[in-house]
Amino acid sequence: MPTTLIRKADLIVAWDAAEKSHTYLPDADMAFTDGVLRFVGRHYEGPADEVMDGKGLMIMPGLVNIHSHPSSEPMNKGLLDEIGSPGLYNSSLYEYMPIFRADAEAVPHCVRVALSELMLSGVTTLADLSMAHPGWLDLLAEAGMRVCVAPMFRSARWYTKNGHVVEYEWDEKAGEKAMEEALRLVERAEQHECGRLFGMVVPAQIDTCSAGLLKDSRAEANKRGLSWQVHAAQSVVEFHEITRRHGTTPIGWLDSLGLLGERAIIGHGIFLDDHPSTRWHTETDLKRLAETGTTVAHCPTVFARRGIALRDLGRYMRNGVNMGIGTDTYPHNMLDEMRLAAHIARTQANSPRTLRTTDLFNAATIGGATALGRDDIGRLAVGCKADFSLVDITHPMIRPAYDPIRSLIYAAGDRALKAVFVDGRKVVENGEVLTMDYRQAAEHLHEAQQRVIGNVPKQDWAHRQAEQIAPPTFHWS
Repeated sequence: MPTTLIRKADLIVAWDAAEKSHTYLPDADMAFTDGVLRFVGRHYEGPADEVMDGKGLMIMPGLVNIHSHPSSEPMNKGLLDEIGSPGLYNSSLYEYMPIFRADAEAVPHCVRVALSELMLSGVTTLADLSMAHPGWLDLLAEAGMRVCVAPMFRSARWYTKNGHVVEYEWDEKAGEKAMEEALRLVERAEQHECGRLFGMVVPAQIDTCSAGLLKDSRAEANKRGLSWQVHAAQSVVEFHEITRRHGTTPIGWLDSLGLLGERAIIGHGIFLDDHPSTRWHTETDLKRLAETGTTVAHCPTVFARRGIALRDLGRYMRNGVNMGIGTDTYPHNMLDEMRLAAHIARTQANSPRTLRTTDLFNAATIGGATALGRDDIGRLAVGCKADFSLVDITHPMIRPAYDPIRSLIYAAGDRALKAVFVDGRKVVENGEVLTMDYRQAAEHLHEAQQRVIGNVPKQDWAHRQAEQIAPPTFHWS
C-alpha cells in the first residue's frame, strides 16, 4: 500500500505513551499507510509515495463524539431554540420534541446534514444513537466517518396529555424484540464492507426500559465486548419518576442493578443526588460513577438552551469520572460544543480554574475512545488509525498562537480546519465535505421541515400550530 508523509508540520499534537498524555511536538513528521499511522516524530527516513508539506499546519487527533442523534436533531433547528415545557421543569423531551420528529423521507437528509457538520468540525469517530432506519449502514459508510452504530430500543414510550404530567405506555415484549433486532443490526454493521462501522448496545432511556431489558442488554454488551449506553439523570421529571418507582436516584438504581462499570456510558448524567434541582438525602452518585469506571457523555448545548447545566465538568473529572463529549443537538459542531462545555463549567463553578483545556481536549479524544473501548483512536501514535485534522495555525483567528489548541477551541473553531482525514482518506478540504452533498441535503431538509410544521397540530396534545409553540423572532409581514 502507498505511504503518505506529512513532512515538517509546524506542530503535531502527538501521544506520549509513557506519560499517557497528548504533547505538543513541533517541527515533526507523520506517515501513514493503509489507514494506519506508521511514524509520528522527527526526521522520518522511510519510503513515501506522496509527500505533503506541513508548513503552517498543526496535526491534531480526530475528535471522538460519543453521543449524537443525526437522524432527528437537524430537523429541530429554529424550532426548539428557546422553548421548554414550564410544567415539566423546562425540558423539551416530553411535550415538544415528539411533535417535530422527522418523517421517513427526511431522515437521510437529517443524517447527511449532521454528519457533514460533524466532519467539518474535526469529528472522525461518532456514536450514532438513532432508531433503526432503512439504508442506515450504507448512509454511514458513504460519509467516510468511523461510526459506532447504536440502535436504540425501549420497553415504553412517554407522552403527555396536558403539558405537566408525563405518562408511559408499556409493551415489554416489543422492547425485547426491538433489542434482538438492534443486536442483529450491530452484527451487520461490524461486517460492513467499509470496515469503519462498529457497535454499541443502547436501551434508550432509564425511565422507558424495564429492569429486565436494562440487565439483559448489559449482559449482551458484555458478552459481545461492546459498550453500553443509556440516557439517565437527564431531566428533573426522570429523576422524580425513578425515585418514585424505586426509592433511589437514577444513578443509584443503575448501580443497584449492577449496570455501572467500564464500557458503561450515562447519556448526560446531570441530575445527581447533589444537584441543586434534585437534592436527595444521599450524596453518593458522583462517587459511584467514579469508582465503577462509568463514563458520562456530556452534551451541554441542548441543556443550556433550557437553562439547565451539569455542575460541573471539572468537578466530575477531578473526582475521577471518565468524561466524553457529544453533540446531542444542532449545530453538530464539536468545537463549539467543547467551547461551551468549558464556559458552562466555569460559570457553574464560579471559577476559571475548575477545568483545564487539557482535560477538555482529553474528554473529546481519549475520554471518548476509552468509553468506546478503543485505544487506536483519539490519539496520534504509531499503530493508531490515521484519523486526524490539519489545522491552519497561520489563520488570523488562531494568531497569536501562544497555545494553538486554546486558540482553536476558544477563538477560531472550525474556520481554521484545513482538512480532515479518516482512515487516511481525506473527507474534508477547505471547508467542503468531499463525501456527501451537504448543501443539497440541507435544502432537502428545509423542504422536509415545512411538511413537519404542517403536521404539528395533529401531533400536539393541545392541537396548536407550530407558530404558537415556537413564535418567530419577528412578525412575518
